[in-house]
Amino acid sequence: MSIALAHLSCRELVELVTAYLEGALPAGARKRFEAHLSECDGCTAYLEQMRTTIRLSGKLSVDDVSPEVERALVHAFRGWK
Repeated sequence: MSIALAHLSCRELVELVTAYLEGALPAGARKRFEAHLSECDGCTAYLEQMRTTIRLSGKLSVDDVSPEVERALVHAFRGWK
């Protein structure tokens, strides 16, 4: 017997992506997450971008980021909620 899973919106997926990548989502939420991915190319691309960011960020040092890039990042994230 299959139970219909409640639809997960793109916004909800973005909020859950860290927990998903860390393997911290409960089974039901993980199934909803993966069901959404199977139908949404945009969120699939977003997930891959996050995986790439995580992989590459471990290779950056403070000296790799120019002052201009640092200022741009601080500005971009200053109002982020």
